[in-house]
Amino acid sequence: MKKFKFTISGNDYEVEIKKLEDSTAKIEVNGTTFNVELHKEERASKTPVLVRSSITNPKDSHKISKTSDVLFKIKAPLPGNILQVFVKVGDEVAKDDKLLVYEAMKMENKLLAEKPGTIKSIKVQPGDSVLQDDLLIELEVN
Repeated sequence: MKKFKFTISGNDYEVEIKKLEDSTAKIEVNGTTFNVELHKEERASKTPVLVRSSITNPKDSHKISKTSDVLFKIKAPLPGNILQVFVKVGDEVAKDDKLLVYEAMKMENKLLAEKPGTIKSIKVQPGDSVLQDDLLIELEVN
């Protein structure tokens, strides 16, 4: 099969591999035949190891703090036209109060307050056309 020449401690050896099967081989060293057992060499993976620095969390980062005033954005659920606005900036509204009426898909739809709060800003007026998810009203929730 293959022939090799080795020098070990100043001595020369001619090695010929005669037969190779699984983990055994028949070799000839300087005319003498040997049956040898082959050991597979374990090679280290060349895949790099990703090393990241540890993450430090700020003190009390596990606690959720609620602010006193939260801005709730009311958006258009469908594209349509604003027909009537029932509130103005500064008005206090309760849950389920009527905020505006808009026309979408040839139907009039009432938009009701989902939470109690104060009207912070109104971004539309009667006659405006809106697209889905357009901002209509900002409500400051207390």
